[in-house]
Order: sequence, then C-alpha cells, then structure tokens
Amino acid sequence: MQKNRKIVTTGTFDGVHRGHCKVLDFMKERGVVLGLAPVVVTFDRHPLEVIAPERAPKLLMSPDDRDAALSALGVKVLRLGFDESLRRLTAAEWLRRMRQADVEVVVVGYDNTFGCDGRSLGLEDYFRLGREENVAVEEAPVLQGVSSTLVREALAGGRVEEAARMLGRPYTVAGAVVHGRHLGRELGFPTANVDHDIRMVLPASGVYAAEVAMPDGTLRIAVVNVGTRPTVSNGNDISLEAHIPDFRGDLYGKDVSVRFIRRIRDERKFGSADELRGAIRADIEALRKIQ
Repeated sequence: MQKNRKIVTTGTFDGVHRGHCKVLDFMKERGVVLGLAPVVVTFDRHPLEVIAPERAPKLLMSPDDRDAALSALGVKVLRLGFDESLRRLTAAEWLRRMRQADVEVVVVGYDNTFGCDGRSLGLEDYFRLGREENVAVEEAPVLQGVSSTLVREALAGGRVEEAARMLGRPYTVAGAVVHGRHLGRELGFPTANVDHDIRMVLPASGVYAAEVAMPDGTLRIAVVNVGTRPTVSNGNDISLEAHIPDFRGDLYGKDVSVRFIRRIRDERKFGSADELRGAIRADIEALRKIQ
C-alpha cells in the first residue's frame, strides 16, 4: 500500500498571521517538490494553559476558526489534545512519532520548538535529532516583525491597524448579540451587545471604527465601544458594543463578527447624557469619514 507521505509543521498558529502564512507557503512548495502532503499539527489549547496557566495568553482566534483558516490555505489540519502525556514528549520522541506517522519532513519556523526539551535546543540540535530519527528537519524562512505576541501587544495598545498589517486582515471578534441594559437605545443610539468569547483578546478600551459582518453575510459600518462604559455604568465588566448607523433590524440571538478598522478615541466618562450623545454623534461622523 502507498504510504500517505507527509511534510509537517507544528505550532499553535494563533491568529494565522502573515508570518504563519510564510511558513505554510514554504511547506507547501517543498511538499510539491518532494511529493509530500502538507499537514499542520496544532493543539486544542495554547500549550501554556497546561505548562504554565498563569502565563497563558488570550487567544487571537478560537481553535475552530484557526483550523478553518488553516484549511482554507490548502493544508490538512491535525488538532491534538495538549495534555500532560503530550507535554512530556522529548523532541526525539516527537520526531519518532512523526516518522511512525509517515512524516518525512518536519518544518521548523521562527521561534517554533517542539518537545519538552525544545527550549534548550537550537536548530542544529533539531537537524541532528532528525538525522538520528530518519526525519528531515528544514528551516522555514522568517518574516521579521510579525508574531502572535506582537499582534497581541498592538491590540493591547489599541493599534488595530498595526495588528491588521501583521494579520493580513482586520482583527475580528465574533459572538451572539445579547440583551444588555438598553442604555444605547435610551440615548438614541441602539447598540448590539456582542457576547464575545472571554478567551479572546479584545483591543484596548476605546471607541473604534469597525465593520460588522451581519447574519446575512453583508457588511455594515459601525462605531464600536470596548470598555466599561464609565458614563452610564459603575461596573468593571468589559463590554463590546456596536452601534450600526441606520440599522433598524433585530439582531438578538444572532451571530455577528466585528472587524476593527481604526481607533477613533479613548473611552472616557462624560458629565451628562447630552455630552455622551454629542460624543457619539462625533464618533459616527468620524466613522463616515474613515469609510
């Protein structure tokens, strides 16, 4: 029987950013040359959630969205449950398992390690271990200045345009529209309160120009507030609310996606409801100019 010969790269691939795409392009090109099927091995959670939970970062993509994005790029995705048994595998043991699964080439990208001893190994060590385990190890090209960590840092600073340049697309947060306190409606600017996954990164508190992908697939421009709404609330819960100008439909219970385009201003507390209304009108005007 013909073996299902593979070329594999391993990692969390959180965000599927342009640096990841460069690694995947290299792997696919090598796969064509060598006659190997390109496969991404990834995990059901960030490994730090098991290794050091206190250091585990918020996610740029849910595992399902990440795997769909990877598949759309033309690779097969194998998602493994990251647990203690997987954590304890050494780099040599990992390569041995790869070989047993008909993997002939393992591609190592920037800052990409595997095995519980991986952090102490350099590229030459991986090359040596590959020779010992009869698996070729190849280094992928690096796209400087792009990483999941840098994307998170940009979002933490509200720099959504910088994040988009690294991702190759606007940063997006999805969720179902749920009922809130209806304060936006009382102000004359009804908002869609998006029940986002708390594991996901939110940009820094502030007001943003955005696009909302509607349930019917259309895109609508929106003013999005990320934060605690200090003018109308005394709580500390972070909310994600989108005002979609001129929209009159009912979105409750429906899924939407918010694509962050540009930061308009910081979130701040206003002295009165009238001041807040004036600020929202200015935000909408800013949104229209951006669009």
